[in-house]
Amino acid sequence: MIQHQLIEACRQNDRKAQLELYNKYCEGMYYVAKRFIRDSFEAEDAMQEAFIKAFEKLHQFTGEVTFGAWLKRIVVNNCLDKLKAKKMEFVAINERTLGTVEEEDNWSVDDGIGLEEVKQKMEQLPEKYRYPLMLYLLEGYDHEEISEILNISNVASRTLVHRAKKKLQEKLKDLRHGTGY
Repeated sequence: MIQHQLIEACRQNDRKAQLELYNKYCEGMYYVAKRFIRDSFEAEDAMQEAFIKAFEKLHQFTGEVTFGAWLKRIVVNNCLDKLKAKKMEFVAINERTLGTVEEEDNWSVDDGIGLEEVKQKMEQLPEKYRYPLMLYLLEGYDHEEISEILNISNVASRTLVHRAKKKLQEKLKDLRHGTGY
């Protein structure tokens, strides 16, 4: 079934179409959830709850973005809601003390360092830095989207991502000098 026909069938509460759409996206959305929630059962639970929300709100899907991108946003938001519900607080930043942060377009890591090593080092960052950086680097959100998702300002998003990149680069230096493992 073509994607837009499948989505339309899901809008009509066609359970077979919903299962087909679920099967098409569940693995990818599970990995998105797993990046935020370490426990595999909780990540799967968050992903499944996001699908339920998506099916309930399917009438809001306009097609301006791909269905996968729309669903991913629901999964990310659901994961963050679950984390917040566990009393995990994001540190509020006093914006009056922040200067403007210059964006670093040339941010990179050494060629010898792989994605899995970067992800592993990212996991070691404090949560207040880890989540904005994950949203920025791994999920591809811009600062405006991050500020909406985390309920922070654009300035706070830029600052947290900038600081997280610096902290991550410090952790990756250990790998370059052979002291990382």
